[in-house]
Amino acid sequence: MNAPHAQPEGATHAWSTVARGGLPKRPATERVADFLEIYGLCDEAEARAQASRCIQCPEPLCVAGCPLHAHIPEWLALTAEGHFSDAAALLQSTSSLSEVCTKVCPADHLCEATCIINGRAQPVSVWTVEQFLNDYAFSHDLVPRERPPPNGSRVAVIGAGPGGLACADELSRRGCAVTVFDWRPLPGGLLIYGTPAFRLERSVVQRRIDVLKNRGVEFRLGVKIGRDPSREQLLTGFDCVYLGFGARQPRALDVPGAGLPGVHQALPFIIQPDLDLPAETPPLDVAGRRVAVLGGGDTAIDCLRTAIRCGAREVTGLYRRDEASLPSSRREYENAVEEGVRFVFQSAPVAILGDQRSGVTGLRLIRTVPAGVGADDRRLFAAQPGTEYEFPAEHVFLALGFDPDPHPAANPFPELHASATGALVVDASQMTSTPGVFAGGDLVRGPSTALHAVRDARKAAAGILAFLSQRKG
Repeated sequence: MNAPHAQPEGATHAWSTVARGGLPKRPATERVADFLEIYGLCDEAEARAQASRCIQCPEPLCVAGCPLHAHIPEWLALTAEGHFSDAAALLQSTSSLSEVCTKVCPADHLCEATCIINGRAQPVSVWTVEQFLNDYAFSHDLVPRERPPPNGSRVAVIGAGPGGLACADELSRRGCAVTVFDWRPLPGGLLIYGTPAFRLERSVVQRRIDVLKNRGVEFRLGVKIGRDPSREQLLTGFDCVYLGFGARQPRALDVPGAGLPGVHQALPFIIQPDLDLPAETPPLDVAGRRVAVLGGGDTAIDCLRTAIRCGAREVTGLYRRDEASLPSSRREYENAVEEGVRFVFQSAPVAILGDQRSGVTGLRLIRTVPAGVGADDRRLFAAQPGTEYEFPAEHVFLALGFDPDPHPAANPFPELHASATGALVVDASQMTSTPGVFAGGDLVRGPSTALHAVRDARKAAAGILAFLSQRKG
């Protein structure tokens, strides 16, 4: 069924008569006591009502705001009319991992931020309807699982994160024999090793892994990329290679005291409470302690909310810019506030206080003030002389972003052309300077979202198929 281009009958001006709704959410007092998913699902009536708020504008800004250019107005219209199967199929046609990406998608910064009814009313709750449709697709067995006829091509995918999984999904649908390699013992990348279960349940990721395995995708996990498999094995044993292992080197803090006991990277702590995962580091106990987290992205928010659940006495997010400049999802920020997290804005670290024997006792911060706009159109903030102050804390977590791993063994193709920033250079099809070797995600664009990784992977998959077709003549 084709999606209608006009507003569904009876839904005219629904944006002004139907209140924006969201998914049902467990009370904060209940959810801070566990690490379970905090959201439920809306029912069919609510999904239709929320979808009906879309005015079906002729040049939808929401599509432009979505990294995957999802057919948002079309599947909203289908949902509003009750054609859930068609809506779910259309949704999944533009995202290889829709049910996964939706969970971590900062929709309030993307499609919903560009919704044309913003200003006149609250934007359409795209995220709510998308969650409903993804669940509907799996519960009604609408996700393609069958193994297509083989096309005779073999492709290696390096990295089992969102980009690698998306590339494997696209290629396996078209008959390629795909082998996914990853140095971790479990597939999923940062979906598993960087996202807490209360935001993305492991079963959601595993459900997609099972689909891929059923389609014939092979996973080789816990391997040393560059040695097993070696560069030569990748080039001779496969027709094409996709590099999608992302940026996994956490950024350090360059201030006095940054090496003190009690200063930690956020990521290992975030996954520590998930007892089903292999231990990354010795367990860290923050119960009854004061915790401060530096950073304003989703990793920082995840760390703060994890500390609350681990029984920390006080949990504070410290961010050098103002609240409006937070790069994290507004939705997750509000969840953190509901759960008892405190935020201190316009404060930057000058030093970590303490000593090697006693560990961290606090931070020395300096207040910041607006200082124009940067090249990325984000507001800049500069330190204000004479405004230093001390802030008490016994654990300081760093959530300052990630860079590509500089170790040569992290990339089995060190000869690939890269920019001055270290990002791999690719052509319009995502192919690198070595024919048959493609790349995407953080390796190419720098630290970004799972949606951008999926977008690059889908583009690379199309490039790989075209390359293979051309080579076969």
